[in-house]
Amino acid sequence: MNKLLSIPIKEVSKKIHAGDVCPSDITKAAVKLTSVIKPLNAYITVTDDTAKKHAEDSDSRQKNQSLLGKLDGIPVAVKDNYCIRNHLTTCGSKMLSNFTPTYDATVYKRLKDAGAVLIGKTNLDEFGMGSGTIDSYYGPTKNLWNSDVLENYYSCSSDSEKHCTSSSNENSWYIAGGSSGGSAVAVATRSCYAALGSDTGGSTRNPASYCGLIGLKPTYGLVSRYGLIPLVNSMDVPGILARNVDDALLVLNTIAGPDEADSTCVRREYVPFNLPDTINISNFRIGIPNEYKQTSISPEIQECWEELSQFLTEAGASVVPVSLPHTSYSIMCYTVLNRCDVTSNLARYDGIEYGYRAEESDSLQELYRKTRTEGFGKVVKERILVGNYFLLEENYDQYYIKAMKIRRLISDDFEALWNNNIDFVLTPTTLTEAPKYNEFMSLDNQTQCLIQDYCTQPANMAGIPAVNVPIKLSKKGLPLSLQLMAPSFHEKGLLTLAKWIEQRVQFPVLELKDTALFK
Repeated sequence: MNKLLSIPIKEVSKKIHAGDVCPSDITKAAVKLTSVIKPLNAYITVTDDTAKKHAEDSDSRQKNQSLLGKLDGIPVAVKDNYCIRNHLTTCGSKMLSNFTPTYDATVYKRLKDAGAVLIGKTNLDEFGMGSGTIDSYYGPTKNLWNSDVLENYYSCSSDSEKHCTSSSNENSWYIAGGSSGGSAVAVATRSCYAALGSDTGGSTRNPASYCGLIGLKPTYGLVSRYGLIPLVNSMDVPGILARNVDDALLVLNTIAGPDEADSTCVRREYVPFNLPDTINISNFRIGIPNEYKQTSISPEIQECWEELSQFLTEAGASVVPVSLPHTSYSIMCYTVLNRCDVTSNLARYDGIEYGYRAEESDSLQELYRKTRTEGFGKVVKERILVGNYFLLEENYDQYYIKAMKIRRLISDDFEALWNNNIDFVLTPTTLTEAPKYNEFMSLDNQTQCLIQDYCTQPANMAGIPAVNVPIKLSKKGLPLSLQLMAPSFHEKGLLTLAKWIEQRVQFPVLELKDTALFK
């Protein structure tokens, strides 16, 4: 059963449809695995009772030969900022530590209707405000790579033994990335086959980069945001974390499409698609933007970028230098817009209708103050205060309106590339491999995000699709990844190129060791 948790969804699905394995057996193994990886803190809630029921329902469909599709009986996880009926949904915050929604987010409902099995709700930076999954009310999430968990329970296909060694010093473990770090670690550890994240400035691609996964941010509006507790309404996109491109596509084909409950979701019908096994990239024009060649980029990431560019050229693709001139303004523009939306979206948490409420107050104003002071963490409170400053009448034009104008310029930069027959843009995802926790914590949250989101955030400003693709391991045995971006609604081309890269680079595969736990 342990080997089964490591193989692609398509192969598992074939075994389920052939009757070779029961969904309930797969689910039992996945739930057991959540206890093994508990030191990594990937899950806020393990939904073992729900998983058991979903798996038993899938068993019945298997017996009656009425399986719902390729995701029927497949364990998945969901970031804990998606509402799931009768399940705790916390956003990683004390403010929502007792909040149980009465409805399902559209993306989860579509997974459930396809027969997927919910294993649990995953950890995140509080309300998605971070790039490390270290600012959660429930504690930080640790990266699987170079951990004791990796050494004890997993084997690696890499030829080098050093790629599977651990770093057990409590202050030297590596961050998982954020804010969807819990979802990334859940997938990387094989406790589920795929997971939902959310992506506002890179929060799916960033942890995918650090954890060696496919991290897909679809076009804004292609996937419903209904039931996703908002951070920045005009940039939030449900994201997908998976171990290979085909698995990510299976999830995308399940959750994408119009939704009457979400006014920002496109109305045109979504047509599911497949990717060819044999891919020709000779007609592709791929841009390498000069503005992403930062002085702070690590030599290994730079080398990885150059090597893949050369590899693409040798395979017949046209790889050319391009310019995205307003990139340097993007992160500060995002900072302003993020804080303004945070101020607005989090105003609803006042201790009156739902969520945390302070115990004693002499007045309504005092109740608001105490509830928000006690219920929100330091990072959230700082962003609310800064957002209120930006939105003051005397500051509104100087900050918010100017940021909106710059956002349009950033979007226009990408449109100019597409109009000049550039099909894709290739960049780093992050500027370094996963940092150590103590190094990461030496910087404040604002500085962390300025560094970690530099390459990912412009895609959210423009609303275009982007995907992280793991390439190889660093000298320390940590994943190194690159990012592809494409025009809006060009997910098929984007994932086609991503699959071609995946097939050629052969990123090291983790498999569960034979242990008594799974027998």
